[in-house]
Amino acid sequence: MSAEIGTDENPQHWHAEIGDDVGNRLNWLRAGVLGANDGIVSVAGIVMGVAGATSERAPVFVAGLAGLVAGALSMGTGEYVSVNAQRDSEQAMLALEAQELEKMPETEFRELVKMYEHKGLSRATAKQVAQELTEHDALAAHADIEFGIDAENLTNAWHAAIASMIAFTTGALLPLLVITLTPLSIRVWATVVAVAIALAVAGVIQARLGYSPVRRAVTRNIVGGLLAMAITYLVGSLVGPMV
Repeated sequence: MSAEIGTDENPQHWHAEIGDDVGNRLNWLRAGVLGANDGIVSVAGIVMGVAGATSERAPVFVAGLAGLVAGALSMGTGEYVSVNAQRDSEQAMLALEAQELEKMPETEFRELVKMYEHKGLSRATAKQVAQELTEHDALAAHADIEFGIDAENLTNAWHAAIASMIAFTTGALLPLLVITLTPLSIRVWATVVAVAIALAVAGVIQARLGYSPVRRAVTRNIVGGLLAMAITYLVGSLVGPMV
């Protein structure tokens, strides 16, 4: 997607390729980015912690694999539950608004006019806009201006859950494979470098898809990830000799 903006002579809208399904696209993006980052950092932290406690490969691999499976299922379930809770709330609000429109349509119409006046429209224009929108779809008009809800485009729980699970698994595989397959003498530093690169790439993708500053996204990803690995490795090194 391009963020370039055209001119009146050569119009080009940066959002032209986004489409109408913005809510679900942003929901998918949020779940995917969060899942990938969480997969990289959490599993890297797990394997680094175990690597700090033991030089054997098997415990590191088993702990990392368990973290991958548990994390992917947790992320997917969490997204499904949270998005469904949001969807249930949105549907309940729409149902209540539909009852209000049925029982007191004139009051609701006056409320709609006032809201458009507060948006900056003159009373005459606000009344005309409210009238036309009410005739087209009264519930959609009220849901949009009162609650910011698109009645025809509610968030999809399955999209968020699947995106989260796939992204978490993809991110988690990297530190697990690197620390398992590289020689013992360099596995810690190899994992650190691989995770830093992966977090940088994830930051760039996140920034590009979200039209946000690249450097800021990359910096916070790398700093957060390396800090988590350092702490868990230190914990493993201190606790390992005690058990």
